[in-house]
Amino acid sequence: MIKLKRKMKKKSQVIIIGLDEVGRGPLAGPVVAVAVKIRRSTISYFRCTESILLAFSKKGRIMPKFSDSKKLTPKVREKIYKILINHSCVDWGIGIVSEKKIDNINILEATKLAMEKALKKIDCKGSLLIIDGNFKINIDYNQKSIIKADEKILECSLSSIIAKVMRDKMMEKYHKKYPEYGFNKNKGYGTKKHIEAIKKYGLCPIHRKSFKIKN
Repeated sequence: MIKLKRKMKKKSQVIIIGLDEVGRGPLAGPVVAVAVKIRRSTISYFRCTESILLAFSKKGRIMPKFSDSKKLTPKVREKIYKILINHSCVDWGIGIVSEKKIDNINILEATKLAMEKALKKIDCKGSLLIIDGNFKINIDYNQKSIIKADEKILECSLSSIIAKVMRDKMMEKYHKKYPEYGFNKNKGYGTKKHIEAIKKYGLCPIHRKSFKIKN
């Protein structure tokens, strides 16, 4: 990732903002997007990058599969998340779009809207936006879409980790309100037990009606 970042940095000469989302696939709950930028500070840009990577290392070795938040255990994600939100060189913003809005405008448009909301929380001037996916968002900044960017671009990797942890925390709170559906475990995804609960109890207020789960 460091080598790839140096190549991109050399070509563009801009600061990169990574964008990723969590929650496009679930049957319930919001979609959450996060924008991450590694700030320039008293130490160099690459020193910032390397210090973050080293914070996740084990005995000086970078953790395998660090870039994919879904492949990390909840415990490891939580550890990385705490480091990120307190790291002086990391600037980040979050965008949340509810299940009701998803039903109104569809999940793709809701994902774009969540990313746009996240970007409003940080300074984007002079930055290149890297979006994890194959779409662009309606915002007046230079942007590039890359499939599986969270496996290639550090900022996208970090944004996916923050988004995953924050959305999981939201679904755990929903579990206390709607314990029948097991949101603390399935996080709204269509697991076998979740489907069985829907058949037994019907839909709750945070289910996405547009996902055609009534039947």
